[in-house]
Amino acid sequence: MADDSEWMKLPIDQKCEHKIWKARLNGYEEALKLFQRIEDEKSPEWGKYLGLVKRFVTDSNAVAQLKGLEAALAFIENAHVAGKTTGEVVSGVVCKVFNQPKARAKELGSDICLMYIEIEKAEVVQDELIKGLDNKNPKIVVTCLETLRKALCEFGSKIITLKPVVKVLPKQFESREKAVRDEAKSLAVEIYRWIRDALRAPLQNINSVQLKDLEEEWVKLPTTAPKQTRFLRSQQDLKAKFEQHQAAGGDDADGDNEETEVAQVDPYELLEAVEILSKLPKDFYEKIEAKKWQERKEALEAVETLTKNPKLENGDYGDLVRALKKVIGKDANVMLVAMAAKILAALAAGLRKKFGTYAGLVVPTILEKFKEKKPQVVQALQEAIDAVFLTTTLQNISEDVLSVMDNKNPSIKQQASLFLARSFCRCTPSTLPKSVLKPFCAAFLKQVNDSAPEVRDAAFEALGTAMKVVGEKAVNPFLTDVDKLKLDKIKECADKVELVGKKGGGGVEKKEKPAPKAPVEAPAKPSGPPKKAPPAKAAGPPKKGKPASAPSAKSKKGPDAKEFVETELSLEVCEEKAAAVLPASCMQLLDSGNWKERLASMEEFQRAVEQMDKSEMPCQALVRMLAKKPGWKETNFQVMQMKLHVVGLIAQKGLFSKTSALVVLDGLVDKVGDVKCGSNAKEALTAIGEACSLPWIAEQVVSLAFAQKNPKNQAETLNWLANAMKEFGFAGINVKAFINNVKTALGATNPAVRTSAIALLGVMYLYMGAPLRMFFEDEKPALLQQINAEFEKMQGQSPPAPFRGAKKAGAEEEGDAAEEEEVDGGPGDIMDLLPRTDISDKITYDMVTKISDKNWKVRKEGLDEVVAIISEAKFIQPSIGELPMALKGRLNDSNKLLVQQTLNILQQIATAMGPSLKQHVRNLGIPVITVLGDSKANVRAAAMTTLNAWVEQTGMKEWLEGEDLSEELKKENPFLRQELLGWLAEKLPTLRTVPSDLMLCLPNLYACLEDRSGDVRKKAQDALPTFMMHLGYEKMVKATGKLKPASKDQVVGMLEKARALMPAKPAAPGKAAASKPASSAPAAKQASAPARNQSPSEDFSDPEPKPDTKKSKPAGPAAKKGVVGKKPPVKAGVKDEEDRSGPLFILVPNAKEQRIKEEKGLKILKWNFMTPRDEYVEQLKTQMSTCLPRWLQDELFHFDFQRHVKAIGAMIEHLEPECEAVISCLDLVLKWFTLRFFDTNTSVLMKVLEFLKLLFIMLSRKNYQLSDYEASSFIPYLILKVGESKDVVRKDVRAILTMLCKVYAASKVFPFLMDGTKSKNSKQRSECLEELGCLIENFGMNVCQPTPAKALKEIAIHIGDRDTTVRNAALNTVVAVYNTCGEQVFKLIGNLSEKEMSMLEERIKRSAKKTPAPSTKPERPQREQPTNPNATFLRKPAQEEVPNKLNQARAQNAHLEQSSPSIPKEFQLDLDVFENNHTFASEIPDLVQHKLDEVLEPVMIPERKIRPVSPHFDDIHNSTASTINFVISQVASGDINTSIQALAQIDEVLRQADKAEAMSGHIDQFLIATFMQLRLIYNTHMADDRLDKKDIFKLYSCIIGNMLSLFSMESLAREASMGVLKDLMHGLITLMLDSRVEDIEDGQQLIRSVNLLVVRVLEKSDQTNILSALLVLLQDSLISTAGSPMFSELVMKCLWRMIRFLPQTINSINLDRILLDVHNFMKVFPKEKLKQLKSDVPHRTLKTLLHTLCRLTGSKILDHMSMIENRNESELEAHLRRVVKHSVNLSGLKSDKNTEKGALRSDDKVIKAKVSDILSEIFKKIGSKENTKEGLTELYEYKQKYSDADLEPFLRNTSQFFQSYVERGLRMIESEREGKGRIQTSTVIPQHSTDSYLPGSSAVPISSNGEDLNAAAYYERLKILRQRRGLENSTPEEDRPPLSSLRPSVASSTDMLHSKLSQLKESREHFQQEQTHSHSPTRSSSPASNLDDLKKRLERIKSNRQ
Repeated sequence: MADDSEWMKLPIDQKCEHKIWKARLNGYEEALKLFQRIEDEKSPEWGKYLGLVKRFVTDSNAVAQLKGLEAALAFIENAHVAGKTTGEVVSGVVCKVFNQPKARAKELGSDICLMYIEIEKAEVVQDELIKGLDNKNPKIVVTCLETLRKALCEFGSKIITLKPVVKVLPKQFESREKAVRDEAKSLAVEIYRWIRDALRAPLQNINSVQLKDLEEEWVKLPTTAPKQTRFLRSQQDLKAKFEQHQAAGGDDADGDNEETEVAQVDPYELLEAVEILSKLPKDFYEKIEAKKWQERKEALEAVETLTKNPKLENGDYGDLVRALKKVIGKDANVMLVAMAAKILAALAAGLRKKFGTYAGLVVPTILEKFKEKKPQVVQALQEAIDAVFLTTTLQNISEDVLSVMDNKNPSIKQQASLFLARSFCRCTPSTLPKSVLKPFCAAFLKQVNDSAPEVRDAAFEALGTAMKVVGEKAVNPFLTDVDKLKLDKIKECADKVELVGKKGGGGVEKKEKPAPKAPVEAPAKPSGPPKKAPPAKAAGPPKKGKPASAPSAKSKKGPDAKEFVETELSLEVCEEKAAAVLPASCMQLLDSGNWKERLASMEEFQRAVEQMDKSEMPCQALVRMLAKKPGWKETNFQVMQMKLHVVGLIAQKGLFSKTSALVVLDGLVDKVGDVKCGSNAKEALTAIGEACSLPWIAEQVVSLAFAQKNPKNQAETLNWLANAMKEFGFAGINVKAFINNVKTALGATNPAVRTSAIALLGVMYLYMGAPLRMFFEDEKPALLQQINAEFEKMQGQSPPAPFRGAKKAGAEEEGDAAEEEEVDGGPGDIMDLLPRTDISDKITYDMVTKISDKNWKVRKEGLDEVVAIISEAKFIQPSIGELPMALKGRLNDSNKLLVQQTLNILQQIATAMGPSLKQHVRNLGIPVITVLGDSKANVRAAAMTTLNAWVEQTGMKEWLEGEDLSEELKKENPFLRQELLGWLAEKLPTLRTVPSDLMLCLPNLYACLEDRSGDVRKKAQDALPTFMMHLGYEKMVKATGKLKPASKDQVVGMLEKARALMPAKPAAPGKAAASKPASSAPAAKQASAPARNQSPSEDFSDPEPKPDTKKSKPAGPAAKKGVVGKKPPVKAGVKDEEDRSGPLFILVPNAKEQRIKEEKGLKILKWNFMTPRDEYVEQLKTQMSTCLPRWLQDELFHFDFQRHVKAIGAMIEHLEPECEAVISCLDLVLKWFTLRFFDTNTSVLMKVLEFLKLLFIMLSRKNYQLSDYEASSFIPYLILKVGESKDVVRKDVRAILTMLCKVYAASKVFPFLMDGTKSKNSKQRSECLEELGCLIENFGMNVCQPTPAKALKEIAIHIGDRDTTVRNAALNTVVAVYNTCGEQVFKLIGNLSEKEMSMLEERIKRSAKKTPAPSTKPERPQREQPTNPNATFLRKPAQEEVPNKLNQARAQNAHLEQSSPSIPKEFQLDLDVFENNHTFASEIPDLVQHKLDEVLEPVMIPERKIRPVSPHFDDIHNSTASTINFVISQVASGDINTSIQALAQIDEVLRQADKAEAMSGHIDQFLIATFMQLRLIYNTHMADDRLDKKDIFKLYSCIIGNMLSLFSMESLAREASMGVLKDLMHGLITLMLDSRVEDIEDGQQLIRSVNLLVVRVLEKSDQTNILSALLVLLQDSLISTAGSPMFSELVMKCLWRMIRFLPQTINSINLDRILLDVHNFMKVFPKEKLKQLKSDVPHRTLKTLLHTLCRLTGSKILDHMSMIENRNESELEAHLRRVVKHSVNLSGLKSDKNTEKGALRSDDKVIKAKVSDILSEIFKKIGSKENTKEGLTELYEYKQKYSDADLEPFLRNTSQFFQSYVERGLRMIESEREGKGRIQTSTVIPQHSTDSYLPGSSAVPISSNGEDLNAAAYYERLKILRQRRGLENSTPEEDRPPLSSLRPSVASSTDMLHSKLSQLKESREHFQQEQTHSHSPTRSSSPASNLDDLKKRLERIKSNRQ
């Protein structure tokens, strides 16, 4: 037992590995309990057991092992980390548990395996179980099989991968153990449940008896699809669904059914691929050419045996296919033909998509061979062509099939049609688009009329099938000319057609008829199309989307199918019809001989037409009447004008048919050129165009115009057409027809006709782009030049949106119309209009042989011939015979010159063939990708150019389909991988959809992420986000499942990063504006024009194309899509041009945060070096790849410095328009510029500095603040340049450092400069010291970091420097400190040697004697005289040196700049506002009206040497104002004593009523300084243990005393504006909640005083402003999650207090403003959101406020919503209406009140007459010297009695001084009466006075709510503050700064000052500054107490000071 007690004490994990089994058993039991107890799956406790779980399951003691298994199961179920143990635990379970005799142990082992599967580890478990099947112990094998079966049964075939299981299953059937065989049988039955017949093929070779047993079992299985019953952790949503189904009785099975059908397993996937090429007989190729048919047969038999394998390994089957093709095409023995066809079919079935490369090679041969009559040959050929079809697409073989459709041999036509019918069965509407179907339908329609019945029947069947697949609506436009009998036959065929299983499964039975082969093959085939369908479907929408609004898209066919058609009527019928609707007189006079009568009749005609109804108007009859004699030969122009006008009217109003149009067109065209009637004729033509579609009428009009000789008519017709194209759009225009007429016009002798023709071409160019020019290549050079000039003019313009012709495409047809356009020759088919040459007959056998010759010179000759043929043909048809195979061979030629030549030929072919190139992508395009792996860079570059040229024609879809791309990536060639990945990364972001086959590339992409080559890894990482954008993060993470654990973790990490960088998908092509041509043209043009204009390198910096790029930007990605395949490539350079038109800086959300995170986590190099190493440059390049376009990146990292200069030029161009994006990648931009600081080239450096200056100006304008991360990677390197030897560079760097302080706190710049003083470069040391001096000068001592003492000691060391300039700079800096803090400097600098000390004293003396002069440094002669009183040096670079752009930015405020030093952000105003506001200048002089000198003489202000801040300052303000400004600026001082002193002086002014007036106009400024000081105390002083808390208490007491004085005087209190009140209340409430204040002695007393002050502020401030401020503050505090809930509560208490006083104050409140604030509040917090808050008080507060306002103002409240722009944005209006409606019910009460008011009013009337007499008397007394006092007393009493008396009329004509005097007098009397001395609790200036009269600044305009609106005054007031203080910058959005921060944040006060300006526009939006503040724990506020204590202290302070 002693032993037991030993182990009992051990912790659980040690017990579990104890050598005594009982200890282990006990440990397992306790572990089990522990595991069930731990709730947090990520608890650290789990980690202890990671290494032990394997021991749990492999315990040698059976009893302990059982308990261990239970514990392990609990661990796996609950621990987050359990997945890491999968491999070892499952392997342990298989070896040590599955062999146990106890059933319970096996059951637990099995459960553990299943639990691992549940936590997403299915692959590992499955691998271990399959390994277990090889174990020699049959028990283990049986249990492994059983576990696999259970897993499959519960989790289903999606999670358990069946391929590896099926592979090992047949072996289990051969086991000697019956138990194993039985279990294998059960597993086979379970697998069959999931995949059905797909299992037959793999098991076809097992023992026949076993197979029979299995068949019997399989038959018994239910036919319904099985369902997953257990779910992975990631499938919890499915689990919930499943449980709901179970609960509901599982009847809703349909939904799932669909899913299972889609997921049907393809038996092909379960098979192993067999390699057969190496097994071909060695003499196969000789035998197949043998003369004896027996030998040829032997060769084919050998291959046939090999191809019986249902799945073949990929390889180069080219030679084999060519040999078989030769047999099919040329062999005379039909038996061998059939045999070769069968082999071909087997190859196609075994290779599937991989055979697609060879499809184009064999299809023409098979089709030709259908001339054979023998049924077995025909059947074999049918099987072959059907199998080949499944490996490719209809588009790819359409050309080949169409070429035999008009063959002379009826059998070929018949079989081709039947083949198409069978193929259509396998298509879907998206894989059979109209563009493909159209040419086929045309061919079928010919065959429908063929003489051979079998051909006709086949055509009917094919048309019927097409109709069934795509629907009748889609096929009908092609069948317009078919008579009814044939149409019925087609429909009959359509009804008979059975489509191959729509979902992909049902096709089995259908296909087995023609192909009764191995049981595998039948089901194998149908799975082809489903595989192909998804990509095609995906590609569908973009096509439909392209021509989004093609109004007249119905074009020629459309109207035929839908439009109004009428037969031609005889003249008699027309006359009858016309007579029925026209007046008789009108009919008679139409052909009268008197023109006036004709005119009168035409007028009647017009009136009649105007009044007719559309349905009743006989258009044809009316136009025939108009054409009656004299008809169009009318000689009187007035009658003719009228006639033409009426034609237009009829066309607009009636159902106007083409028949009617033909009646009038001739006449209209004849009059188009007429001077007087031309415009009417054109209008009529346009109207007819709307009625009958422009394409039709255009064709008619142009042919009519050119059939006659009149050049005027021809020219005007062309002009009309050009205009009409713009109005109608280009859709459906028959370009070919026009081109011929235009060519005629271009050759006309009349210059007007030529000009019009060229103008028309210009318009067509807008829509068609570059391809249009190709039609005119053979014109004369002079003419070509004119055409080019016209095209140049159109360059970059986008075609206007069409606004006519929409009538035809009715709403129900819009979708159709859009599709129609694709068919109907929109510009999409422009390339098809080009005359193409068939060169197949020129590709002779000799040429092909030459190309494959052993001698390279002969090969070259062959290639030269090809070049010649293509060059001659210009445009070629896609049929190029044997050429593809021959060229493919040359792509891997040993002679690299030939490889390059071949690539050039392929580029040439791409241009010449156009979009039809698609069919050659498989056999010629993919091999080009292989060339990207070449070791020579120039070959790779040529391959890339070729590849891009191809993609331009084909689009990307063809390249991404199938496995070819993934096969290429699989090759372990680093060059190939990096080039291919780079290419994909560039192309994928431009696509909207991609084929699903892209998934196949993922395993290889992941392999590239771990490639040995760094370049490959980098490119793979770059490609990740672009893959993710299409495949989605989830799919990509799922695909990592098959990786090794170590690799997986790494890859998943990279995927996380990529997720942040994932680009957005390109938007759908131009939704409403541009039709397809519109979106494609700009891109087409951008491509071609720059090529002619200028070299690629010039293009992007040239400002000319700027506007174009802007215009076409919306069509960006769409443009690319539209152009693909529609224009010939204009060489590679041009492609770049196209790229360069887009934005330079790409905004990637959260990318910067991700980079900061990575640098912190040391995942990437920290940007810190002496000289930049390669890895830093590479890292930066990688990071920039997502933010900048490829071309710019190439420029930025180019070795040639001129490229850098150009790139910076481009960046300067884009800096302003793309400022948001620049800020998003600012860290990278700054890092790149630091690299440039290490360049030696001055021109680059100057350009860099120019950019940086503009950048910092932009940043400071945007109020952006640099983060520490950005600053630390830039500032140290900038400071290196401050020591540059060139003056001009140093000046610029210093200028940038000045700007830097506006976007980064000066106190943070200081340490960087201190580091700079340690440099070996003396220039750098001296400049840094000077810069430090400037900082101290401008921002005070608080910038010195870490403390002033430490900083100054380091600065003082440099006084002893060897270098004179350094010594001088150090001395100047210390003098600057002396000027700031006086004698204290000697304490701070520590001990200096005598010599140094004497130098310093001498310098200080000198600086005191003379007025401040420029720096001692001779290098800066351009500095301005410092304006700061104590400055020894200040700097401002001279205006001329600021480079071009900068000059523009600075020119406006140069005058201001020169007179003020660099000013911290807080005290800056937006100077641009002033510059642009010219009223500013004219308002300034008004300000000089303060005559306050006499009032202020006694005030003692300590003497300071102060000079005016700016030369013109005295003109604006007299010395009183500037003194007050100065004192106020000291209130916010960081030094407590300075602040107390300033407060004491202000208190002195406020205490004396007659002097207090001087503060008027300075209230906001004073309050801002005060709450800045409050923040400073809160953030800095309170946190500083070195400060005496008594001092802080003193400072608080002074502030509160001052405030109480200020808010006792209502006239001053009302000057406080809303923004300032908001911040003040914020500060006061924060102070009340500051728990640290309690710790100060008398803290409670202080809080009571604050409480009293808050009450005073609420009572005395302008009621509108304070109410507004509280609402905004409440909104901000509710938004902020960081704030204390107590804060919001106190704000609401204040609001309730305000609501309580509303009845008294309602008249002085600006309700419009309050309602705007409430509206904004409700916008942010709708009712629902408010109710979600923890407390319901905010909701109640708001409701009460609105109810009170409604109660007080009634329904008039609804008239006060004038300031709200969009009332629907909040529920305010609805709420008010409800309340008002509700209050109407209480009208009884109201009427009583109204009668009371009425009584009052009548009284008023009675006394009104007396009032004016009484007041006149009183004012007379006040005016006389003797009775002043008496008069004031009477006025006071009068106002007490009649609180709403209006004194305005009496005061209006008096002087400002008199008004102030009266007001002051009243206040004095008031304070005497209340007897409260200095601190009063209330002032009785009545609330109801209609217009508060503000003393003081009479010149300043005053708004209704008493706010000072003159921006100039604020600007001047701020000037001194800006001079004196350097406070930490903070943007409005920033959070409250950390406690360590030395400066308070003043954002919202600055914003308040800005908002003053914007109030001029009555906009109050700017008050919504969101500012979040964190608060300390709460406390309840106590009642106010008396303040004598405070007053006494204040007095003591003052006496001490004096």
